[in-house]
Amino acid sequence: MFSLLGATTLMLVAGAPWTLPAAAGGANLKSPENVEVHIIDDTFTLRWNGSDPAGGNVTFSADYQVPRNDTWLKLPGCQSVTSTKCNFSSLKLNVYEEVKLRVRAEKGNETSPWHNVAAFTPFEKAQIGPPKVHLEAEDKAIKINISPPGAKGGVMWALDSSSFTYSLEIWKNSSSAEIKTKTVYPRDKIYKLSPETTYCLKVKARLLPRKIGAYSPVYCIKTTVENKLPPPENVRIDAVNDIYVLKWDYASENTTFQAQWLHAYFKKIPGNNSGKWKQMPGCENVKTTQCAIPQNTFQKGIYLIRVQASDGNTTSVWSKEKRFDAQLQSVLVPPTINVKPTNDVSLRVFIGAPEESENKSVNQHYSLIYEVVFWENTSNAERKTLEKRTDFTFPNLKPLTVYCVKARALTENERWNKSSVFSDPVCEKTKPGSTSRTWLIAGICAALLSIPVVTYVLKLFLRCVRYVFFPSSKPPSTIDEYFSEPPLRNLLLFTSEEQTERCFIIENTNIITAVEETEQIGEDHKKYNSQTSQDSGNYSNEDDSNDSKSGEDFPQQEAE
Repeated sequence: MFSLLGATTLMLVAGAPWTLPAAAGGANLKSPENVEVHIIDDTFTLRWNGSDPAGGNVTFSADYQVPRNDTWLKLPGCQSVTSTKCNFSSLKLNVYEEVKLRVRAEKGNETSPWHNVAAFTPFEKAQIGPPKVHLEAEDKAIKINISPPGAKGGVMWALDSSSFTYSLEIWKNSSSAEIKTKTVYPRDKIYKLSPETTYCLKVKARLLPRKIGAYSPVYCIKTTVENKLPPPENVRIDAVNDIYVLKWDYASENTTFQAQWLHAYFKKIPGNNSGKWKQMPGCENVKTTQCAIPQNTFQKGIYLIRVQASDGNTTSVWSKEKRFDAQLQSVLVPPTINVKPTNDVSLRVFIGAPEESENKSVNQHYSLIYEVVFWENTSNAERKTLEKRTDFTFPNLKPLTVYCVKARALTENERWNKSSVFSDPVCEKTKPGSTSRTWLIAGICAALLSIPVVTYVLKLFLRCVRYVFFPSSKPPSTIDEYFSEPPLRNLLLFTSEEQTERCFIIENTNIITAVEETEQIGEDHKKYNSQTSQDSGNYSNEDDSNDSKSGEDFPQQEAE
């Protein structure tokens, strides 16, 4: 049985060369060779090389396959073609997705094996075609209008039509002309040409970083007769404080000027942009070769500026357009500062945008930091700090002290390297603070408590001064009561100018005792005794008559 199976297997193998050609559909048809895909703008072409050793009547067909679909589909424009190329531009593809192609030869019912084309992305494989160019002549310039490559409404460069850059080669239409290469906008002007001269040029497009297109056909045009009124020259713009000054050169007198500006990106947009130019504020019908422009006229971006002259009857062509970068040439305006004292002996600083009468400050177009200078009003020692915040505090200051602050704006990005002038200094006095207030209250309380003490001490001092320097002319009450009679009392009175004492002498008296009785009954008696004086006499303040009377009374008192 095994021998029978082996014999059958041998018969199948031997018969294979005879049956396979019929199954393949024709052993004489070969697959196309050197198959290539060519894409220029929105034109898709499939090319190949084919041979027909068996005779004519051979056609070719192609299929395609896209991602997320495993089925091969018939390629439009490439079915049963007799040539060795076909155009499949009508196929709506996503130019950013991979596509697979295959092609084969066909003859009657016979077909060759498929030739598979390596997968490709249409956008990566596409080449840039030549742009369309339109020219317009002036006396010393040529206006050029470039349309981007590709058909209108095409999909290949739909997202990149404004990203093309263009370069041209221009020369005088003569055998020995020098060829000059320039980079131009889609809407541009070529200056410094000669009047009544024929110039030729060709243009190619480029899409960064690596796609470079083919040159357009050569276009030639003749410049016109020179204009009687020349255009202004050497247009320039300078920044001065918060304004721009537009200047230009012009030799003729009795001429007025006007200036216009345009966003530079309009130059990259296909189409006519003549209606997009705007009148420059402050630069209309001026009689000088300069005009002032508010800085807030130009926001962040790049602009083109042009100037035109007029003498009333004739108007010149526009000057050469001046490219102007507002970020590079703008001037930062100093910020405003507000300082507010706080209860903890600190100063809170607020930095604000400059105050302007219209629009917004040019400072808003930059990321800014602030250089702040801080100092005590009575000192020259300055303290500098960089702040990105617009609200910050200087803490731990001296109470009831005046401090001053000024600031200027700086661009945070070193690429711009811009700074404003310093703002006007703002000075503010700090508050007393809690510690100073405590000492102030304590001082007031101490002063109030010391008033009675000071008053009492002052009173004692004045009493002492009065006693020493201004003694009283009235005798003490203890003496005055013994000399109640006016004559005797007058003896003790003396003036403040000179103190005197009246005396009398008592002779031949051994013992004198004086007793004086009071007018009231029951009053105690006072006795005065004296020893006999051996001197010339004893002194007393009594009158002679009283002495005699007292001398008579003393023995009676003794006797009792």
